Amino acid sequence: MAVPKRRTSKAKRNSRQATNMKMSAPGLCICPQCHQPKLPHRVCPNCNYYDGKEIVAEA
Repeated sequence: MAVPKRRTSKAKRNSRQATNMKMSAPGLCICPQCHQPKLPHRVCPNCNYYDGKEIVAEA
């Protein structure tokens, strides 16, 4: 089993973990039907429209 010869410095550890801190919230766009924020390229959860057409029929 491999055992590290030297202790990993704080700078080396932090620079390795810094890539995970760059994640951000997904960008939102405005639905053209109901003008509510929604994720791009997805059906609007408020009005069930995508690309000007109703996708999920109201039950």
